[in-house]
Amino acid sequence: MPAFPIVDTHLHIWDPKLIRYSWLDGNALLNRPYLLEEYRTAFSSVEVEAMVFLQCEADFSAFMQEADWVAEQAKVDPRIRAMVAWAPLEKGKAAEADLLHLKRHSILRGIRRIIQFEDDIDFCLRPDFIEGVRLLPQHGLSFDICIDHRHMANILRFVEKLPEVPMILDHIGKPAIRDGKMLPWASQMRELAKFPNVVCKISGVATEARPDWKRADLTPYLDVAFEAFGFERTMFGGDWPVTLQAVEPSRWIALLDDYLKGAAETDLRRFWRDNAIKTYRLGI
Repeated sequence: MPAFPIVDTHLHIWDPKLIRYSWLDGNALLNRPYLLEEYRTAFSSVEVEAMVFLQCEADFSAFMQEADWVAEQAKVDPRIRAMVAWAPLEKGKAAEADLLHLKRHSILRGIRRIIQFEDDIDFCLRPDFIEGVRLLPQHGLSFDICIDHRHMANILRFVEKLPEVPMILDHIGKPAIRDGKMLPWASQMRELAKFPNVVCKISGVATEARPDWKRADLTPYLDVAFEAFGFERTMFGGDWPVTLQAVEPSRWIALLDDYLKGAAETDLRRFWRDNAIKTYRLGI
């Protein structure tokens, strides 16, 4: 395990009793409260110095309520040093009012408007959406890209249009690990890494594999992500509790710790902590 405190760049907490999450309906494992006390137990194998909360896809009408609730949770556990909230960026310039309202929370660092679940594969290229994302750097905010491998071609075009926006690719772009497919995702990852404003989050990988996955199933995809982005632009994400559908946090951390065995101490610190502090402006 890492011999120093780490930063978890992908924390989810939710309480369906307070806020509606339609996507949890029918999911016996996830459709219940997942709160900070349980997170502490789940990550007891490592010292977590700071966490970044990522929006949990509450029903869209509740996005402000979710942000308000998370800001209160950060008072309970100040290790939540950053929040990536949801905002209706497809409104274009009209989304600025929502961004200003969210900025009431000092921990706001970015926006994630999930692209993956949109029926329109070209959603990320709509002019109004591009215009909304372009607002973010004016407010000191970054954009988390949440897609799967089907969207990679359009994401390359999307990022090309927005070089001024700091971006984070979540879950290494969700490659088709279940099917054992590497292409075109691998070549698209190498193209995406050519954009200096993009950082890659090593998270949610096992969730894309078959239920009986082994480390060898994940390794080729980790290889591509690390070779493309290097230790300079990769960072750890726990993706708890979504990851429980595929792997316990202790196993995921141990897998990465072993995968990175032999790397220089400087590089390990970049991956487990330093890049997260820089990317999400954590101030630690």
